[in-house]
Amino acid sequence: MDGGNVVACKSACEAFNKPEYCCTGAFNRPETCPPTDYSKIFKAACPKAYSYAYDDASSTFTCTNANYSIVFCP
Repeated sequence: MDGGNVVACKSACEAFNKPEYCCTGAFNRPETCPPTDYSKIFKAACPKAYSYAYDDASSTFTCTNANYSIVFCP
């Protein structure tokens, strides 16, 4: 909150700290950790945003034939 205005939201993992929301323990695979009602709300509002731990199919993008150079301290 900032002056009564919401400026960010906690993830369900942060808010509830339970394995089913954090995709940990028995929920550590895509098959056992589907999107929750909470992540679905965000996905509906921002379809391309990464909304839960295994949201790769609709939110991870790759480039083909890309040739990037990463240079540190040239």
